[in-house]
Amino acid sequence: MRNLLFVALGGAIGASLRYLAGLAGQAIAGVAMPWVTLAVNVSGSAAMGLATVWLQTRPDLPPAATVFLLAGVRGGFTTFSAFSLDAILLWQRGEQGLSVAYILGSVLISLAGLLAGMWLARLRWM
Repeated sequence: MRNLLFVALGGAIGASLRYLAGLAGQAIAGVAMPWVTLAVNVSGSAAMGLATVWLQTRPDLPPAATVFLLAGVRGGFTTFSAFSLDAILLWQRGEQGLSVAYILGSVLISLAGLLAGMWLARLRWM
């Protein structure tokens, strides 16, 4: 239960940073191309890589630090970083086929899920 509190706290920080990045990006670049989303996904994935390796070199840190940084802050900022880490870990474990299937499946099935949700919402409310 204690870890849940650290995830929630980190998630609030990450989500707030994501929101502020969106506001700044819209003020600078407008909304014609989702550059902010791209930048958040790339920077969040890079930060996930940095934090993962850093945490591996620091066994003295309590588990709460890991869930705060990775599941909390990174998860609140962008879940794309968790997706990226999962795909790379599969690849590094020698599961290249599963990694590619996970990447393609995640993107295509998520897009299909979004379209299905939009379709259902339009049936109900439009």
